[in-house]
Amino acid sequence: MVASDTSTPMPACLPPEGDVLSRARSENFSVASHLLPHAVRSHLMAIYGFARLADEIGDSVVGNRLAMLDWLEHELERSAMGKAEHPLFRRLTPTIVAFHLPLLPFRKLIEANRRDQRVHRYETFDELLGYCDLSAAPVGRLVLAVLEADTSERVAMADKVCCGLQVVEHLQDVAEDADRGRIYLPSEDLRRFGCSDSDLFAPQASQSLRQAIAIQVDRARELLRPGVPLALSLPPRERVAVSGFVAGGLGALDAICGASYEVLGSSPRPRRRRVLVHMARVFTGRKVA
Repeated sequence: MVASDTSTPMPACLPPEGDVLSRARSENFSVASHLLPHAVRSHLMAIYGFARLADEIGDSVVGNRLAMLDWLEHELERSAMGKAEHPLFRRLTPTIVAFHLPLLPFRKLIEANRRDQRVHRYETFDELLGYCDLSAAPVGRLVLAVLEADTSERVAMADKVCCGLQVVEHLQDVAEDADRGRIYLPSEDLRRFGCSDSDLFAPQASQSLRQAIAIQVDRARELLRPGVPLALSLPPRERVAVSGFVAGGLGALDAICGASYEVLGSSPRPRRRRVLVHMARVFTGRKVA
C-alpha cells in the first residue's frame, strides 16, 4: 500500500486523456455493450480508462515507469477522496463512490504493470495465470460491481473468463510483446516443442511455435467456457454485454486456428460473423465450441 501524498507531481509525459479513452473504448466496449444504460457505460468507461492509463504507463511511456506507477497509486487514493488532479481520476471518483468500490482491484492492475517492468517471462501456465489474476481478473470484478451483480459465484466465473481473454490477447500480440522484451508463452511449453526465443522474432511462426500456440488456444478456450453460465445468470441487457465479451475472445481463438496458428506475420482478428455466432450461443446457453 502506498500512503497518500498530495505533493506527488503529475508526470509530464502521460498520454492525453482523449487518446486513453479512445483506445479504452475500442478495446473494451463490444457492440453489445451499447445496450447498457448510458450511466452504466459511463461508469464502465471510467474503469476502463484507468486500466488503459495504467497499461500505457507500463507499456509505452518514456521515463521512470515504476515512479509513474507509484504516482498512479497516489492519484487513485486521491480519487477515492475526491481530490484527484488527473481528469481520468476525477472521472473515476463518482464510480468509486456510487458503488463503494474497494481500491484493491485497481491496485492489482497497477501491480501487474509493476511486474511487467521486472518479470519478462513465465515458466509455467499456472505462473502466467497468477499474472493474469493481477492484470485481467480485477477488471471483471469491477465490472460486476458496477452491474450490481458481484456475487461470489459470478466473481469466480468472471475471474476465469477475464484470464482467458488476457491469454487471447497475449496470443494475438506475441511479436509485439517480444519486441518489448516480454514473453507470455510459458517457457516450459516452448522447450517442450523445441521453440527458441529466436523463433519469436522470425517473419513467420515456425512449426514448433505453432504447436506451443495451439496448447495456449486450448487453455484459453477452456477458461472462456464459464462465460456461458455467467451470462445466463444475468438480466437480459447485462447478459448481452457479457456474451459479447466472451464471443469476442472465442472469435479471436477461431481466427488464430484459422490462420494455422500463424501469429507473427499477422495478428489474427475475429471475423464479425463468427463473433455473432458465438454471441448467440453464449446468450442462449448453448455449449461453446
